Amino acid sequence: MGRTGVCCCCAALRPRYKRLVDNIFPEDPKDGLVKADMEKLTFYAVSAPEKLDRIGAYLAERLSRDVVRHRYGYVLIAMEALDQLLMACHSQSIKPFVESFLQMVAKLLESGEPKLQVLGTNSFVKFANIEEDTPSYHRRYDFFVSRFSAMCHSCHSDPETRTEIRIAGIRGIQGVVRKTVNDELRATIWEPQHMDKIVPSLLFNMQKIEDIDSRIGPPSSPTGGEKEENPAVLAENCFRELLGRATYGNMNNAVRPVFAHLDHHKLWDPNEFAVSCFKIIMYSIQAQYSHHVIQETLGHLDARKRDSPRVRAGIIQVLLEAVAIAAKGSIGPTVLEVFNTLLKHLRLSVDFELGERRSSTGSASFSTSSKESDERIVQNAIIQTIGFFGSNLPDYQRSEIMMFVMGKVPVLGTSSHSLDTSHLGDLGTRRIQIMLLRSLLMVTSGYNAKTIAAALPAPFLDPLLSPSLMEDSELRQLVLEILHNLIDRHDNRAKLRGIRIIPDVSDLKIKRDKISRQDVSFMKKHGQQLYRHIYLGCKEDDNVQKNFELLFTSLALITIELANEEVVIDLIRLAIALQDTIIINEDNLPMFNRCGVMALVAAYLNFLSQMIAVPAFCQHVSKVIETRTVEASYFLPENIFKDKCILPKSLEKHEKNLFFLTNKIAESLGGSGYSVERLSVPYVPQVTDEDRLSRRKSIVDTVSIQVDILPGNNTEDKINNTEEITFEALKKAIDNTGLEEQEKEKRRLVIEKFQKAPFEEIAAQCETKANFLHDRLAQILELTIRPPPSPSGTMTITAGHAHYQSVPVYEMKFPDLCVY
Repeated sequence: MGRTGVCCCCAALRPRYKRLVDNIFPEDPKDGLVKADMEKLTFYAVSAPEKLDRIGAYLAERLSRDVVRHRYGYVLIAMEALDQLLMACHSQSIKPFVESFLQMVAKLLESGEPKLQVLGTNSFVKFANIEEDTPSYHRRYDFFVSRFSAMCHSCHSDPETRTEIRIAGIRGIQGVVRKTVNDELRATIWEPQHMDKIVPSLLFNMQKIEDIDSRIGPPSSPTGGEKEENPAVLAENCFRELLGRATYGNMNNAVRPVFAHLDHHKLWDPNEFAVSCFKIIMYSIQAQYSHHVIQETLGHLDARKRDSPRVRAGIIQVLLEAVAIAAKGSIGPTVLEVFNTLLKHLRLSVDFELGERRSSTGSASFSTSSKESDERIVQNAIIQTIGFFGSNLPDYQRSEIMMFVMGKVPVLGTSSHSLDTSHLGDLGTRRIQIMLLRSLLMVTSGYNAKTIAAALPAPFLDPLLSPSLMEDSELRQLVLEILHNLIDRHDNRAKLRGIRIIPDVSDLKIKRDKISRQDVSFMKKHGQQLYRHIYLGCKEDDNVQKNFELLFTSLALITIELANEEVVIDLIRLAIALQDTIIINEDNLPMFNRCGVMALVAAYLNFLSQMIAVPAFCQHVSKVIETRTVEASYFLPENIFKDKCILPKSLEKHEKNLFFLTNKIAESLGGSGYSVERLSVPYVPQVTDEDRLSRRKSIVDTVSIQVDILPGNNTEDKINNTEEITFEALKKAIDNTGLEEQEKEKRRLVIEKFQKAPFEEIAAQCETKANFLHDRLAQILELTIRPPPSPSGTMTITAGHAHYQSVPVYEMKFPDLCVY
């Protein structure tokens, strides 16, 4: 037998599957796969699926040999054959074949030839799109994750080849994700060691996007050509797909590598790319998992709290974008955590700023001033984030946030939950107050409560109107603007902007509803607090034009939203009291401030008279304004707030027709059915415990009481009949600490009574105790007691800025005096 016969015999003895595999390879690889023989091989594999593993092993053996020998034509033929067998066979026996297939793909990816790497990637992507009947839990893709991630960072010298390899790497990662992410029992892809490779690889390619803003919204749909040719677009879509498949348990593993990448590449300053990444994240993940991203951002902010101000500002800006998107969906339990963390970093930022300022005392350092300005950037970013987040919350959550933020404002006499500013000093405390109030202003913007009591509950109103927030002009402005946000429920504020004499209020088309019973009750309980804040605010000597404008708007909004007949009378009393205070000028205010208050009173009474539409009242107000226009134009807002307004030297020589007179107003309102008895009682603001604790000058500075005693009474006998006050008695009273709580409760009840009890009841009680008060006050205050000039005793009382003429003791009433 010849050699040919021997060869034929040997070939005939080889296994059939090897002969079929050998036949698909032509003598010249340029001819490509032999299609006829490939069909025979496919038919054989489908008919005898138990042979698939052997077919795969033999193909792998040939491919490995061809790769080593650089016969890339036969490599291409082998991979094409593998792809066709994968697509044709779906039996249980395909799993051993898949192992051989993955070994061949790995062999190609390990080669240094870019064409073979791309070829292996394309085959893996085709395999990833095949849905297997049953999962293979023992199969792992660690090698492919590492290799595809490395290809994403290719630094090949040829730009086109580099792009081709990076695209292949991204497509390979996408194939791994699609192959593994749907099976919960095969969730190895979400392990941190894999996410730490996949996510940075995608972000590295996303950085090449030239127009970041073009794809920061919801998922885009790029064209097929752009998707295949642009690594940045392909990486972004893969990143979106990955995040969209993330679940509750693995969301954090997918987000944390983003922070690590941004830190490593210093992408927080500038932070355009960081912002775009987190917008993609927030739009791609399921809405109910948004709070995971926010929590991770807050945690990273805590971890980087010692970094430069610009880095912290970049992280806070990212948080702003995240909460802006999350606020429209599910926030979860992180609402208060967001605010608490931000407020903590606000205090830290102020601390850093003051520390830099203290360290630079005495030296003009440009770098120090730059750091201070950078800290201001951080603080503004925090304020913007707090305000934006709060303003996007539903009303029921927003009211809680308002209480939470207000509780953090350092206010004298409030609870210990406020931010600790003891080590910051007065300047640091003021900075914290201003920034928190600015945050609160943004949170309250657009808030519309059904009742004013819901918008201004007592635990919120009391600290907001605290005297310690009145020590600075800017603080007072912020407090008034917050009040405007909460009181103005019909958007009338814009129509009232600027203090002026309004010729016809009806032209403003003011919207208003009938005052509700709940609002009436609110004004009975808390109206005096609002009047007091406005009254004291008008008397501050550092007021500027904006303060007067906001005070005017406050009075006008109270009139529109909360005024019934009783409130109207109180507001008129308040206006007249301001006018009288300016005339007397016990506070020694500058002339500009005095004229400014006069202009404020004129503008408000002009507005009020037209709102209640009492002709006689309108006529009196108009007459005074006309007189002022001719004789004292500096009493009108249009003139006093001009830059070159000529101010008078004094106000003592002005005629009565330049002022609003109580008797004229009472006469005009009485004729229209108003109860004007209380107009004759001068307005005096309440005295509270906080006034005594505050560092500010007390509202009631002095209480001077001059008493004339009935004839026949001996002053010395009166004094002798009293208990002797000695050092031992005083020491005993001081040491008796057990009565402190009782005294405190007693004072609280007295304050509450004078705030809420009807005027008639207070007057009646004071009348019955007049003689007792006369004796006790004379002893305690050691007043000079003189014999009365007439048979009936009289008493003169001066309380604060209100002066009460001498009246008979048995007729004396104490409508506005609270004695502790």
